[in-house]
Amino acid sequence: MTAEPRWKIAILDDYQGVALRMADWSVLSNDATVTVFKDHVVEPDAIVGRLTDFDIICVMRERTPLTRAIIERLPRLRVIMSTGPRNASIDLEAANERGISVLHTGYSSSPTIELTWALILASMRDIVGESAAVREGGWQRSVGDDLAGGTLGVLGLGSVGSQVARIGRAFGMDVIAWSQNLTEDRAQEVGARLVTKEELFAQADIVTIHVVLSQRTRGLVGAEELALMKPTARLINTSRGPIVVEKALIDALRNGRIAGAAIDVFDQEPLPLDHPFRALPRLLATPHIGYVSRNLYRRFYGDTVQNIGQWIRESGTASPSSKIG
Repeated sequence: MTAEPRWKIAILDDYQGVALRMADWSVLSNDATVTVFKDHVVEPDAIVGRLTDFDIICVMRERTPLTRAIIERLPRLRVIMSTGPRNASIDLEAANERGISVLHTGYSSSPTIELTWALILASMRDIVGESAAVREGGWQRSVGDDLAGGTLGVLGLGSVGSQVARIGRAFGMDVIAWSQNLTEDRAQEVGARLVTKEELFAQADIVTIHVVLSQRTRGLVGAEELALMKPTARLINTSRGPIVVEKALIDALRNGRIAGAAIDVFDQEPLPLDHPFRALPRLLATPHIGYVSRNLYRRFYGDTVQNIGQWIRESGTASPSSKIG
């Protein structure tokens, strides 16, 4: 008689329904059963009710936070498997106290870098509006703005910001940069000039955000910074929503204080149906797809399967006939 798989795996927030196609989950079939949840739940009671019977929970980035209040109500939980090298929405201290392993996958910044420039170009040339006009029978309804000769202001020159800066130089832009710990030498390495925060917002034609969300960066861009921007300038955010004060950006767009914004990240995700960002003029919004690319998803889920298989082997509870490894 074949033994029933011991472990129960939950895959959360598989919005596109692609998780099982992005990796070979069959290698875990002797030891585990896999359940996929495509929808997103928010309330802690609903999350706990959904996950009570699972031993291994696979989270996609920060879509579902695993707080102490949730972790402590999941008695069967043995493994949290997160995509990416870090996940600030998991309470690591709570997990460690309960002996829960928190595992991570590899990552690549390339998709986010590419989307950043897709948003910049789409905003500067009103790609969405012009495409919609063609479908409606229109023709050439707007005049776009140029990149060459303009100033790109990069907030943060880490793995993403530095590459965004280099591409800006390739477009013929003057690149300026600022962050709390940025040095002049680091800025020069990528062809940027170090300026003050105030100078960056006042001089840039495009301000693009590439800092990690932390207590220091939460609310880093607010009404004061937006007021410094040129009325012809645009704000781009593919980092994290709370870095920008949401109300301040809404007010700036409604009042025409800046020419536009293109954002991929929000304070609350998925974005509520009645949120102003769904209808504001001069705003290009995408549903946090900076990391949503085929190759990166294959890496995420491939590493997820490999890591879970390794954990099962090391826990000494793999089925004798396991095909893993």
